[in-house]
Amino acid sequence: MLKPEETAYYSRQLRLPELGRAGQERLGAARVLVVGAGGLGGPLLQYLAAAGVGHIGIVDGDTVHLSNLHRQVLYGYADIGRKKAEAARERLLQLNPHVEIVAYGEYFTAANALDLLVNYDVVADGSDNFPTRYLVNDACVLMGKVNIYAAVSRLEGQIAVFNYLYPDGRRGPHYRDLYPEPPLPGSVPNCAESGVLGVLPGIIGAMQASEVIKIITGIGEPLAGKLALFELTTSTWRVLHMMSHTHTPVTKLEDNPFFCADNQVVTANQLRQMQAENITLQLIDVREPEEHERFHIGGCLIPLSEILERIGELDPNKVTILYCQSGRRSALALALLSAGEGFQHLYHLEGGLDEW
Repeated sequence: MLKPEETAYYSRQLRLPELGRAGQERLGAARVLVVGAGGLGGPLLQYLAAAGVGHIGIVDGDTVHLSNLHRQVLYGYADIGRKKAEAARERLLQLNPHVEIVAYGEYFTAANALDLLVNYDVVADGSDNFPTRYLVNDACVLMGKVNIYAAVSRLEGQIAVFNYLYPDGRRGPHYRDLYPEPPLPGSVPNCAESGVLGVLPGIIGAMQASEVIKIITGIGEPLAGKLALFELTTSTWRVLHMMSHTHTPVTKLEDNPFFCADNQVVTANQLRQMQAENITLQLIDVREPEEHERFHIGGCLIPLSEILERIGELDPNKVTILYCQSGRRSALALALLSAGEGFQHLYHLEGGLDEW
């Protein structure tokens, strides 16, 4: 039941005949897990907490970086270096102390996915990489959870409701019905490489929150079986209709082989210290030639697309550190090289040149 202070807090939305007190109480009883507390996850979390979703879990193992702040407005300068999950929890409880928020300061992996999902009703995917998106999807399918999906790139965004349970007991399509297999590493640029206007994830993240609220309260019609596309430059939405029900089975969970282990990263400060101590390093820039030309921190240029065919140019006995602009491509290069044998000391630069 709503306390007097909560009634005052939610007074404007309580006046909506579509919601009312019953709908507000359904929000208060709901349990939502948000994977990723970045550009999408920030506004998504803010609106879920403000709307009164009673139990919110935040999964994110990343820390706040300076380059995050232009679009991840949940954070400020004082949060740089802090775990996003903890900083987000603190800020959200300032926004609404009437909700319960649990911070999981870890990455979403095959090892913890099912344990994380088991106590939640709805999952909202605010991640920014393909391995996590596929893992969230597969875990939701196996656990029978609705997955509110969103993604942004440059000036475009998309959103959908996957694995929706229809009244007839059948499930709506999920992510693999739309994109059966992940793209090849490096074939699709992420926001760090292609850029993104900061306001875009705010728009899409807010829309994602609205879909979560619709699912919980039963208001309106969710984007089940549909993919909504937003073009910022023209302020236009297009809604594409997918198949009505899923046809792609998921039988197991597994981490993408390009998921990088935490113990194979070095920070910018650690790399500077290695250089100051004159440690012999094999520094590899895995960006493109034009990027290397504009700025680099030394070493050899071997683009990600050429890393395996030019592996013979590398000395496996040296301490090898891979770097790129944001840390994404270097993590993929590390995973590719780690799949073979011979490299004893292989690392990549966390946060890339943006952090440097």
